[in-house]
Amino acid sequence: MERPETAILIASLILVGIIVLMIFLFLIFQKRKNILLLQQREAKQQFERAIAETQIEIREETLRNISWELHDNIGQLLTLAKIQIGIAQGHPDKLQEVTDTITKSLTELRSLSKLINPDAIKSLSLSEAIRLEIERFNRLQYIEASMTANKEVRALDGQEEIVIFRILQEFFTNTIKHSKASKLIVDANFSKDKIIIKAEDNGVGFDINNTKTKQGIGLGNIQSRGKLIGAEVGLHSEIGKGTSIKLVYYYKETPENKPPLIEEEP
Repeated sequence: MERPETAILIASLILVGIIVLMIFLFLIFQKRKNILLLQQREAKQQFERAIAETQIEIREETLRNISWELHDNIGQLLTLAKIQIGIAQGHPDKLQEVTDTITKSLTELRSLSKLINPDAIKSLSLSEAIRLEIERFNRLQYIEASMTANKEVRALDGQEEIVIFRILQEFFTNTIKHSKASKLIVDANFSKDKIIIKAEDNGVGFDINNTKTKQGIGLGNIQSRGKLIGAEVGLHSEIGKGTSIKLVYYYKETPENKPPLIEEEP
């Protein structure tokens, strides 16, 4: 029969062992928790850096667009108006042509002001921002572009809207600069749970498996930006058959940040 002292000693050792084990498990849990918090903080910082870089790229692209439009469109219209004024001095019947050209120049300046005014850009929905790009391509006769879209039924987070717009903007830029396409078609479908946007051109296409080509036209950026916001981005291209992109984005619903529904018109 064991002595009471021996039983107490064994019980004490067991208790100490349990306490040491609990402390050990707590320290492991705390370490893993700290690692997870650090990873979350780093992921948040990386996301914020990526958003900031995307915003800078959009501003730079906007400035380039403004420069091209001032030179290629409005500048040429004003030069034409100047020539027409010289002609109209001896032919008063030509004054209407001058008026028409100046009126068109003013219309183009108003359109350009939407790009210049940051508050106007922020107030645009995703479909409105895309349509503004499409209208600009047609106005400058870069390409014959068209867009179909239904009404947006949900508000989109501003940061995610920026990323989606930049993805499409990069695709459009590649189409105009590299594809030699004559047509660009965009279709946007908005539902209560997701956004599906498809864009395709009828250009020369390329080998989608060619790593150098993908790097040269920034397709890696398009893919990485999609992952940044959890969007599915699929690219397809065949030599001689054009290039297409399909973006699928599912709205994120969390108790803290649930996207509100946009009231539909009756």
